[in-house]
Amino acid sequence: MKKKQELCLLPVLVAACLVSIMGGSPLPSPILIGPDKAYLNSKVVFQCRSPGSPPPNTYELLKDGNHLVATSNDLQDDQSAMFFLKISVTSEGSYHCRVTAGGNMGLSGTVRLQVVIPVSGTMVTSDPDPPILYEGLRLTLTCDVTKGSHLSYTWFYNRQEVTSSPTSPLTPLLLWPVGNTLVVERVTTKHAGNYSCIAGTRMQTNSRFSSSREITVRIKVYLSVPQISFTISKEGSSYHGNVTCRSSRGTPPVTFYLFLDDKEVGSDVATESLVAWFPVAIVPGRDMGAVRCAVESDAQRLTSRPLTLVVVPVGGAPKVDVEYLYRVDSKMASARLQCLLSLGTFPFFSWSLNGSLLLHPSEGDSSHPSHALADGGRTLFLTEITLEDSGYYRCRARDSYDVTSAWVESQPVLVQVTEVATTTIEVMAIVFCCFLMLTLAGGVACVMRMLNRQRDVVASSEQRARARAANERRFSEHFCIIPDPLSLSDITTRPLRSQYNRRDEIKPNFRPTSSSQKNPSM
Repeated sequence: MKKKQELCLLPVLVAACLVSIMGGSPLPSPILIGPDKAYLNSKVVFQCRSPGSPPPNTYELLKDGNHLVATSNDLQDDQSAMFFLKISVTSEGSYHCRVTAGGNMGLSGTVRLQVVIPVSGTMVTSDPDPPILYEGLRLTLTCDVTKGSHLSYTWFYNRQEVTSSPTSPLTPLLLWPVGNTLVVERVTTKHAGNYSCIAGTRMQTNSRFSSSREITVRIKVYLSVPQISFTISKEGSSYHGNVTCRSSRGTPPVTFYLFLDDKEVGSDVATESLVAWFPVAIVPGRDMGAVRCAVESDAQRLTSRPLTLVVVPVGGAPKVDVEYLYRVDSKMASARLQCLLSLGTFPFFSWSLNGSLLLHPSEGDSSHPSHALADGGRTLFLTEITLEDSGYYRCRARDSYDVTSAWVESQPVLVQVTEVATTTIEVMAIVFCCFLMLTLAGGVACVMRMLNRQRDVVASSEQRARARAANERRFSEHFCIIPDPLSLSDITTRPLRSQYNRRDEIKPNFRPTSSSQKNPSM
């Protein structure tokens, strides 16, 4: 037992001996103050303080354990030491200081120092490169730097900062920056524009940034199927045709091709628009063949529907169709007159009221401000209904490409404009309610009539039954009522002996009279 107690006291004795050898109790922990980040090739200061330690003191700055960086002696009662370091690539690590005073030693906590390389050479790169792509494809932008570390990135679209905030005006564009990249999964025309970025290191003091140049992103639109049409003109005695090929959407430059009866007869490169024109030979009244046009880009080739090059001269008898238009309150608001023409590919229309011509917009201002032409003059609108607009209207037509062609004219049609209002909604509602009341009254009358008729039928049936019973009683008083004959099943099958088959059983009850003797056959 005594030996065990001696073993337990052995560590205490060893510690007491070490303290006595070192000359006293250990120093309080010193304090190391220094930066956590520093630029490469810059100068920094570490300060090691050891309050309460009497001089002389020895201060040592250690890195990553026991690697001695610098030493300082405090011969006065300053109780601190300053260490000046120039930052190199190898300066990054964990620093602490060790203070020795009178044989006693104290260690500080660690300070983690990161070496920051200043940013420079910031630029934006794209995938695809160059940043020209069709809608629906994926776009990736990267903010690259020539050198730099511990960087943060900020993106700009058309000089507006791109953020992840849902209240940002750029949120509908779905621009989500991740690190130094900006990815758009499916681009649209709204994503076209200028992009730039800023890379930098944020420090407590002396933050540094580097901005890139703007990069322009172009979004190309896929082509639509081209539409084909043609016109005709006359110069002197000859006619000229012009075929137009047009796409409603797409991104130039594109190339248009013209085919006549499946044979290429022309091509044109449109660099700023989506339309091309091709001259063709044409004669009115003659079939010049079928034309088609095609449009081609670096990603597509589309072909239009075929169009037959036939110009039919104006002919036949035009007809005027009148339609009155009403307001919400069922009052007449305007009228629409349409000139129906049976023949004519390129007609020119003219209208007259009571024999006076209404000018076409191409011929000058109309004398009737309430008249408006539409559909190339085919339709005449009476925009304001007045009594002055009443009268007989005619339309006439000729070939638009030949001013010397003959006119064809319709029969006059009377357009009667009155101030009498049509049936209003209120009147229609009253009429409907009256009709509904009459219908209900008629229905009730029919039901009552059916009930009365049913009661009359029941009373008549009872009366006939009473009369029949009375007749049967009177008949039974004067006549014998013969019951109904028995059925065959009720008749017995036992054989009966007939009184006429056996002469010995005939009783002499019959005595012939004189009349029967005279006539024995009876």
